[in-house]
Amino acid sequence: MVLPELTPQQRAQALEKATQARKRRAEVKAALKNRQMTVSEVFQLAEHDEAIAKMKAVTMLESLPRVGATTAAKLLDEFNIVASRRIRGLGPIQRQKIIERFER
Repeated sequence: MVLPELTPQQRAQALEKATQARKRRAEVKAALKNRQMTVSEVFQLAEHDEAIAKMKAVTMLESLPRVGATTAAKLLDEFNIVASRRIRGLGPIQRQKIIERFER
């Protein structure tokens, strides 16, 4: 598949959009780490925010306090979540299990 040719203006717009999405995801990850935001709030935010919806579930889990790569991998296995799954792609039962685990 050949990628379409972009004009310099279209390329600049795409770069700006990507930059804004990365900044937004970084803000949410920092808020999770600092306990300024809960997992359920992230799920609600993902319903309306495309950048958050496209964040990988493993990235969200690793952003939680006291959860590193190893713990996140174990949780993904426990909740039957594929490592490449994005927040938007999580099912209601998977979301509920994550919420129950981290919002006691």
